[in-house]
Amino acid sequence: MARTSADGLLRPSNSKLDSFLKRNTSRDVYERIRVYEPCVVVSGSVKKVFMHVILSDERVYLSEYHPRALREALSFRHIKSIELINDLPDFLSGQDRERSQHIRVVHTTKNPGKKSSRPKGSGQNKPSFPVQGRNSSARHSLEGMSPVLLSSESSSWRISPTSMSEGGLEEEEGSVIPKRRSASCPHTDVLALSVFDSSPAHSSSSSDQRESPSASDSTALMRRTNTEEQEEEKEEELHLYAVSPSSRIYLHLQSSWSSYIIRSTLMLDPVYRKRCGMSSSSPQKQKSHRISWERTCHLFSQLSGELLQEDVGLESLYLLLQELHTATNRNPTIKKLFWRSPDLYPFLVKTLSESSQSGQEGVHASDRLLLCTLVVQILSLMFRETEIEATRLSMLTAKQGALTENMLLALVRDPDLQLPDSTNGSKSSVHKLQRLQADYLDAASALLFEVVVFCQEASRTPALGHFLTISWVFRLLKPHPFLLPFVGYQAQQVVLLLSGAQDPLGPSQAVLLYQRCRVLLACLQHSTCLSKYIRTGFKEEFRYYVKTSGLEDKLPHHYPISQPAQRLLSQLLSLVLLKP
Repeated sequence: MARTSADGLLRPSNSKLDSFLKRNTSRDVYERIRVYEPCVVVSGSVKKVFMHVILSDERVYLSEYHPRALREALSFRHIKSIELINDLPDFLSGQDRERSQHIRVVHTTKNPGKKSSRPKGSGQNKPSFPVQGRNSSARHSLEGMSPVLLSSESSSWRISPTSMSEGGLEEEEGSVIPKRRSASCPHTDVLALSVFDSSPAHSSSSSDQRESPSASDSTALMRRTNTEEQEEEKEEELHLYAVSPSSRIYLHLQSSWSSYIIRSTLMLDPVYRKRCGMSSSSPQKQKSHRISWERTCHLFSQLSGELLQEDVGLESLYLLLQELHTATNRNPTIKKLFWRSPDLYPFLVKTLSESSQSGQEGVHASDRLLLCTLVVQILSLMFRETEIEATRLSMLTAKQGALTENMLLALVRDPDLQLPDSTNGSKSSVHKLQRLQADYLDAASALLFEVVVFCQEASRTPALGHFLTISWVFRLLKPHPFLLPFVGYQAQQVVLLLSGAQDPLGPSQAVLLYQRCRVLLACLQHSTCLSKYIRTGFKEEFRYYVKTSGLEDKLPHHYPISQPAQRLLSQLLSLVLLKP
């Protein structure tokens, strides 16, 4: 059984544990708890104990069944694999034994080396963290409970739209400065916006700060090197036995881990960090700028009200959508509010559908592509890490999935650019449109990945009783005139990316590669038509240009997504080259 808590999350109906967590953890920690569930826990230091397993967006915590303290079991960055084990645990009996779900989490931990004073296997590298709260007699600090990543929930909803000129939506390279606010919301302080200084001196100094190595960077590198010399990693296993027949702990673990490796890899990209408002201030400093749930609701209501006005001009619409995109990157709370709004998801789907039509009068092709790309990016962002939002499922399945169907049909488009007559064959115009088209297709791949992940989770939980499965998606898209070339483009991009020079991929490129591979794998596994098309059209390219031996050069080891991406690519390659 689950319930919708005060913050709108689907969580098990355990008011005692929920009250304990809310009372004894910081707001930052509590808001990042995704789900919790009682399981029998077995690990190196826990032997068959019935405990609460608590998942945040970065860590797995354990607490006694009658909660007294919170212990960090592991961080997602140390996980190597999560798998279901088909067995019958001998320490359970009756129905519990028959319906148990055994989950094995393989992860690494630091093993003290010769220079460390701690003996191996002492278990001292796995401390228990008593919580700090008003009713805690121990008054210990809650170590490890202030994650570095996703500390972007800032009070500043900064606009970072691309500039617009000459009646079109023109991108300004590297710009985060709006030329002006939309006419419907003329004052930047309406949303507590903090616009970057546009002076050349400021831009130069910011660039220098971001790109040049600093003394503290060198110190951190030396410290890390020294630590690695003293410690070596070893593998350990965490075993969880869920005894509830409706348990979704395995799905939540998989989803949380996948979200973590994507998010933490993107955080290595300076551009992404800047978009999240994390380029110039530390997470600790940002905490002081966070605003209340009530204030966030007010600002979101104001913004959504302006978006839903009638007769909003194209320029104003783009600015407002850019503002929504920026605000969501910096304040994940907005994702919850988005799915609770009855109008925004239908509005974005309608905007995407209308903007995808090439016959729109008075709208340039470049403007349409910019607007469609932004809408798709927003939808992708809203899908990510919101699987525990009850209203999301309701919205996606409403009216037999009519809105989701319209979104998917509008999402898929011909990758071959159809140049309008107004282009006049200008090389610069053609190049610009090709670049915008590629940006759209990248964004579309990322959104389709989110839909695939959602449907895969749904298909593993038949108790939900809804129809949104991967098979449903491909049955819907099968008659689409551009489905085959759209999928072919995604396959071709994987080949091109892996067959080029052996330079390492950037963090964003690595994430997009992972997302494309996941989509292609779903095509091969769930669509006979697409499977045949991919094998027939791209088998030779994959055979000669995609080499697993060179993946380590393409995917740097320090990217959290690298090893999962390599495993995914190996699986994809074996299916593409599979003999009929």
